[in-house]
Amino acid sequence: MPLHSATLVRTLIAAQFPHWADLPVEAVAASGTANAVHRLGDDKVVRLPRTESSAADVATEHHWLPRLAAQLPVPVPAPLAQGAPAEGFPWAWSVCTWLEGTNPVPGDGTWAPELFAADLAEFVLALRRIDPTDGPPAYRAEPLASRDAETRKVIAGLDGVLDAGAATAAWDKALTAPAFTGAPVWVHGDLQPGNVLVADGRLTGVIDFACMGLADPAVDLIAAWYLLPAGAREAFRTAVGADDASWERGRGWALSIAVMELAAYRESNPVMARNAWWVIGELLAG
Repeated sequence: MPLHSATLVRTLIAAQFPHWADLPVEAVAASGTANAVHRLGDDKVVRLPRTESSAADVATEHHWLPRLAAQLPVPVPAPLAQGAPAEGFPWAWSVCTWLEGTNPVPGDGTWAPELFAADLAEFVLALRRIDPTDGPPAYRAEPLASRDAETRKVIAGLDGVLDAGAATAAWDKALTAPAFTGAPVWVHGDLQPGNVLVADGRLTGVIDFACMGLADPAVDLIAAWYLLPAGAREAFRTAVGADDASWERGRGWALSIAVMELAAYRESNPVMARNAWWVIGELLAG
């Protein structure tokens, strides 16, 4: 049977969690690249990793999400069961709680972004306050400067698709910011539209913690460009207390991630590509 299909999900559930076997299974249209997502009944979701590396995140999420959840201001997925590799699927997989809400659309001006900015800041600050003892390194725990060669290569490869000169200048400026020398803090690591939920213009949930761990807090400042219009960014910056160096590193992280996503998904994932275009445009606009 096809990998990641609803039929496979039903087979896995019936074999490993038969008490849920009668629940309906429905594929969820999602732009994420790490997991295929299926709704299970009304209040559960099955996440099937798309790659072996993504499967390695299952155990991390099951261990850490329950420990983080009580200290966060909005709901996050609660792991309910960890599936094992089985015939037809080679990796670990998970069942979590389903969270209601929709993904925000970059540039949508129909809601009050200042309130959303305050919600995002509250979430980021709550994460940073959590005890880092024994926390794993985040997916993006490396220094920003370590991405220099790859980021320049990707920008050069997109010359003609975007303004490579302006993108390179923005990257050069980000690299002039002093490197982070403090103690790493908890970060989500991937605060993009597909990983947050909103209702009535307010943050109602944060999902997909595959990138979570300890890192430079500037990593989560990518939310300023991935999720907020220009007019709300300063409010977010003030609320999270980002100094000039952190803000510039955050810009660098957003640019590096966005150009790599544009290069990788321009043909294969229109939603990811659209979001990357938005971020790059906002960054190069100043």
